[in-house]
Amino acid sequence: MAAEGTATASPTEKDGGAGRRLTALLTSAMAFSMLQLFLIGALGPRLVTELELSPALLGLTTTIGFGTAAALSPAGGRIVDRIGPRRSLVALLLLSAAALALIGAAPGAGLLLAAVALGGVPQALANPATNKAVLRAVPPARRGAVTGLKQSGVQLGAFAAGAPLAALAGGIGWRGAVWTGAAAALLTGLWALRVLPADPSAPPAGPRTELVPRGMVAWLAAFSLFLGAGIASVNTYLALFGAQRLGMGPTAAGALVAVLGVAGIAGRVGWSKAARPGRAEWLPGWLACGALGAAALLGAALVVGPLVWVGAVAVGVFAVSGNAVSMVLVLQRAAPGRAGQDSALVAAGFFAGFALGPPLFGLLAQSGRYGPGWLLVAAEFAAAAAVAFLWAVRDRRRGTA
Repeated sequence: MAAEGTATASPTEKDGGAGRRLTALLTSAMAFSMLQLFLIGALGPRLVTELELSPALLGLTTTIGFGTAAALSPAGGRIVDRIGPRRSLVALLLLSAAALALIGAAPGAGLLLAAVALGGVPQALANPATNKAVLRAVPPARRGAVTGLKQSGVQLGAFAAGAPLAALAGGIGWRGAVWTGAAAALLTGLWALRVLPADPSAPPAGPRTELVPRGMVAWLAAFSLFLGAGIASVNTYLALFGAQRLGMGPTAAGALVAVLGVAGIAGRVGWSKAARPGRAEWLPGWLACGALGAAALLGAALVVGPLVWVGAVAVGVFAVSGNAVSMVLVLQRAAPGRAGQDSALVAAGFFAGFALGPPLFGLLAQSGRYGPGWLLVAAEFAAAAAVAFLWAVRDRRRGTA
């Protein structure tokens, strides 16, 4: 068996079509792993009305889902390293389908919260499983581009939730739209089972799973914590902000999430391609600075409403791209056999931010104080920038010592 990080006789090398299918499958897996987050955000106005949820409880759904993902991520990385990417990706997609089906069946807050907790499991598997697949099957020269494409799947999920599924909800109801997403996840899981090559035999048991990140992984986890807190607040409350404060209808408000998703796809692909060694180390800090400007635009929309669209685009281009670049850094620097665990530890920081951000924002949204809410998001992005630049400076000094 080839060592991890050495793509030999890969489908990408032998068959361009197989390489494209692999990239499409990984992109789809990333999209479905977090589709519930974007659906709850895009359908927020309808959920608040039909399930009688408060804005604070809407934020709690995100907290529970991503709190579960953060808690399980270290073990999830270890599991992926042990069982292989094929089994992990199939399990991810089937669990995503089950979580979405339960969300669509939820009669109230109780089952809804249980469903989003289940949805935290595929989120914990997504980054380590897809990164492991990239290392096994993609030549080093193409890994940055493929990583950017597959990470853009998260924003593809945002687009799907904010445009076609939100529009579908206007015709067949929000439950039918969520069940449509569940059916698509199930079919993708069956596709993965059919087209992915079998996993290699499990490697000998290595050292115990590390629960505390170290070195670069610790810095990227801290960066991801603050970045995730800001992004999750935007994802969860952007549509509700548009409906409650800017006078948008539910479909138009959901389109804000779709716009963010399209911009995020372009940003993740473009910045990941640009993340070459020597440059990649500085990109997270600059992207967080751009995200800070995006939060300022969302706050300014309270005065000039159309700025909300510009702010949504900027969040996609800058904020959501930071996570993709951090994953490129992990792939560039992971020790042999550590890609799954390192990816999972960085993802745990990101998910912890997703769990913490929306409840804090929700306390402000509960009383209609969106202005201070966007200031909070700006502060979170500023903290992410500070962490990223501090690490980049330390890393440069260590490299020139």
